[in-house]
Amino acid sequence: MSPPPEPTEPQAEEPVEEPADARVEARVEALLRELAPQVLGALVRRHGDFDTCEDAVQEALLDAALQWPQRGVPDNPRGWLVTVASRRLIDQVRSDSARRRREESVAVRETAPEEPPAHDDTLRLLFLCCHPDLPQASQLALTLRAVGGLTTAEIARAFLVPEATMAQRISRAKQKIKGTAFGEPGEPAVVLHVLYLIFNEGYTASSGPELHRGELTGEAIRLARAVHRLLPGDGEAAGLLALMLLTEARRPARTGPEGVLVPLEEQDRALWDQPMIAEGVGLITAALQQAAPGPYQVQAAIAAVHDEAPSWEQTDWPQVLALYGLLADSPVVRLNRAVALAMVQGPKAGLALLDTLEGGELSGHHRLAAVRAHLLELDGQALAAREHYLTAAGLTSSLPEQGYLRARAERLIVT
Repeated sequence: MSPPPEPTEPQAEEPVEEPADARVEARVEALLRELAPQVLGALVRRHGDFDTCEDAVQEALLDAALQWPQRGVPDNPRGWLVTVASRRLIDQVRSDSARRRREESVAVRETAPEEPPAHDDTLRLLFLCCHPDLPQASQLALTLRAVGGLTTAEIARAFLVPEATMAQRISRAKQKIKGTAFGEPGEPAVVLHVLYLIFNEGYTASSGPELHRGELTGEAIRLARAVHRLLPGDGEAAGLLALMLLTEARRPARTGPEGVLVPLEEQDRALWDQPMIAEGVGLITAALQQAAPGPYQVQAAIAAVHDEAPSWEQTDWPQVLALYGLLADSPVVRLNRAVALAMVQGPKAGLALLDTLEGGELSGHHRLAAVRAHLLELDGQALAAREHYLTAAGLTSSLPEQGYLRARAERLIVT
């Protein structure tokens, strides 16, 4: 690509305001996403009533999103949000005559402007959302909404249910934990699974123009670090954090110019984040020495094998295949195992394993079609591979994935 022409003198003298404004708005948006669960946790701790507190926090976040880019971020942004949200909460209570008794209770506890507690209540909020009285599906949905910041539509896609159904599920979950004492511990396994889902949605967005949503992977890693500190002897907490780090380390090489997806086998490994890889390898190595590995530790071990390999071809595929054998059988595990099996025993062996997934829950999913296309291409079946690449492209809502799959199909046009 040739360099852009030099601007004329009048153009050079004109200030360019919009990009600067956009950068400020992006920084404010990222800060608000980070602070939102902390502010909600502070309000729930002080006032209770999860649902009403969430509404108040959303109004405070909207005020901040409108004011901060113009007036600047306050010296204590979290304190600003807690104060504004608390005032909104009082206004909401006072506007409802049926809540007179709650008004008196909240008004007595109101101390404005109070310096919010120095500690981060995000973890307590996380465990509250994963309360054992909630069904697991509701635990996941509520935590993704309140702590992860995902929209109801994004959560619905993750659970493969209509958006209206998910909205009702989240609403029922809020009502179920209404009045629950803040800080009661939840189920660690569910907490870890929620963070896993948040990370996955961020690392490969289920729809839209961007492949990666750094605010979600960053928040998932931040919370995983906090859980690991809270549960230092839990091998799965360490395994999940290691898995996130070892996966996120590859992100700089996952996209090329204009956001084009670059598959693992074609990535420039010099771009991988080596300090992050070293941290992840250290975590999983220590965790595997403590007890029998759980699923997050096994997945982290697989990621470590990939990250330490000099190239795709030099990957220790027999070890990867053996590690997949330690995981409980599921459609997703079998799908990934088919790739490793193809690398060890040849593409026909991998294709035979994929045949066992037809008619199951992955039927009609773009990943099954994409893996089949890849293995058919390795097996020299160009026409069939092209057909499945195009099928996969039509099944995904992710624009970068669509572009990549169609490009693979175009490479296989037989002249």
